[in-house]
Amino acid sequence: MIKHSLVFGALIALAATAGADVDPGLNAGTYKIDPTHSYGHFEVNHMGLSAMHGRIDIKSGTIQIDPSGGQSQVAVTLDPASVNTGNKARDEHLRDMDGFFDVKKYPSMKFESTSVTFDDHHADKATVKGNFTMHGVTRLVTLDVDDIACRINPLEKSQYTCGFAAETKLKRSDYGMDAYLPLVGDKIDLSIEIEASKPVGA
Repeated sequence: MIKHSLVFGALIALAATAGADVDPGLNAGTYKIDPTHSYGHFEVNHMGLSAMHGRIDIKSGTIQIDPSGGQSQVAVTLDPASVNTGNKARDEHLRDMDGFFDVKKYPSMKFESTSVTFDDHHADKATVKGNFTMHGVTRLVTLDVDDIACRINPLEKSQYTCGFAAETKLKRSDYGMDAYLPLVGDKIDLSIEIEASKPVGA
């Protein structure tokens, strides 16, 4: 699985630093995802020779945190039209072709959780199960979440901000995205980096 050290700049993960504004725990409440510091990243094999990497922007989302886990919820919407692999012609092909994203017909990708379980032994880890919709197909996936960190936002003291990094594996053919198989790999490593905030005290 792909590892990132920072975050979604999720699912950038904030690194907790020393100081009075750091809270090592999770505060209950509803957090709004910050699209400017949140994104999806994917990796796919190319002809068995190399790995191609790409980024997809997160449009919006919310995270409901219940430290006990029972009432926690995650809802994230990604924008496939934002796909960026570093090559303009390839990105246009990925957006337009039916066997890839076909963004005019399928303008959004979504994840909605069905359960959230925090790790009893590691405060910065959780398992999130839910429905992922891509290319008009919805399937159950499991996100492995780590690098959870929270603090008073040092740039906006009225906000309490948490960072999360999440990873999963998909088969694109399960979602009807079968163009150029097997030359372009079927298995997708997907990671999501997220920053989300709520007002302090809310």
